[in-house]
Amino acid sequence: MRFNCHRRSKGLTRASVAIIACVLPIFSVSCIHAQGAPENALHTATRTELDIVKVVLAQEKAWNAGDLDAYVKGFKDSPDTLFVSTQVSKGYKQILSDYQHNYPKPAGMGTLAFSELEVHTMSDTIAICLGKYHLDRAKKAGGSANGLFSLILEKTDQGWKIVLDHTT
Repeated sequence: MRFNCHRRSKGLTRASVAIIACVLPIFSVSCIHAQGAPENALHTATRTELDIVKVVLAQEKAWNAGDLDAYVKGFKDSPDTLFVSTQVSKGYKQILSDYQHNYPKPAGMGTLAFSELEVHTMSDTIAICLGKYHLDRAKKAGGSANGLFSLILEKTDQGWKIVLDHTT
């Protein structure tokens, strides 16, 4: 459905201006929603989207295997890489060290599941991945946790790597 949102008029009365001022924001939103794809429309993933999802799912697999070294391989090995949660960790080495400190034994890591992954490519070398996580673990190991994450990934010689992870 298409709307003509640009109609010209020779003269407008004050009443017309007032009505337009009230209706235009609603009509503009209608135009945007009418031109966008329905939320439940099928989407064929691009090669880039698949490659990025593979990075995230490899992290999930590594976490569930208790392998923090493999989990952190999803991050770019750079002093500028950032992980933001309750604190900010800067640099690949610091991120790995923080994970090793916070999860000294695989038993305390629980089972991680990512869902609702959504990839947005910004350019040939930069993309954003949004998603949800669920960490299932015993109360004595810290209990279960849920949250959201946003990742900024960069295409490197080693493939797509996370340069910024913001997890809530």
